[in-house]
Formats: sequence, C-alpha cells, structure tokens
Amino acid sequence: MNKQYSFKTVWRLKAPVKEVWDTIYESERWPEWWSNVLEVHETVKGDDNGIGSIREYTLRSPMHYTLFFRLTLTDRVDYQLLKGNASGELDGTGSWHFREADGVTTVECLWNVSTTVWWMNSFAFILKPLFRLNHSLVMKSGGICLARKLNAEMI
Repeated sequence: MNKQYSFKTVWRLKAPVKEVWDTIYESERWPEWWSNVLEVHETVKGDDNGIGSIREYTLRSPMHYTLFFRLTLTDRVDYQLLKGNASGELDGTGSWHFREADGVTTVECLWNVSTTVWWMNSFAFILKPLFRLNHSLVMKSGGICLARKLNAEMI
C-alpha cells in the first residue's frame, strides 16, 4: 500500500519575485545550482504557457537513494503559482506559491504525494520519520542553493 506524505516548505529571500519565479520555473536548469537535483528533462512541451508540459526529475537524497518522477504542469499564474501532478515514484500534487512584499519574496512549496517504491512503502513504519527529515534537508538545501544562485539573502 502506498504511503501518503504532505510537506510544506517556506523560503523567504531578499530578491525580486520575478527572479525567484523564473529560476524555479526553469527547472531544467536546477541541476546547475541545486545539489540534490541530478537531472531534469522536458519530454512534452505543453501549450504556450507550458500547461500540459511534462518534465522528468531525478533527485538524490541525503540518504543516498534516488527518486524519479514526472511532473505535468496543470496551473501557472506568472509570479504567483506553479502547480502540477506528479507520477512515477511519487504520485500526487505539488505546487509553488510566490508573493513579494517589501523586497522579500516568500515561496511556499506544498507536496501531497504518496510513494510507489516497494521498499519505501514496506519499511515506512520505521523509515517515515527519516523520509520527512530527508525531504526537509533537500528543501533546506534548495533554499540555500537558490539564495546563492540569486546572490540573495535568505531570511
């Protein structure tokens, strides 16, 4: 049986929302600056706004396992929202929410997913806290790497 997870990550950066949004949206470039992201490839282009596009992600966790999933973009509001459906070793939804106030951009990332990897589900009764920690570490690293990429202060 697949195990459900809900994650919420908040990053606050002293950077314009356009720069932050553009950098997150251009996920094919994440491997250049986010150390946990090994590969991102767009396999389907989508419409003029990218809706319907499919990107394949391979991430390496601090626990040294990899996760592979596809993300189909379902919603896009420039400088406010990116949302998609995940499939593969993660199944569910993910979204990025952006807002800027007083020169600080707040990014909220929400994941509601289940795992489809047999060993993760079989041993979730023991490993679920480590998976949560692992996600937290990957996202903390992402925020630090993003701030470095944008030459911005993370607050």
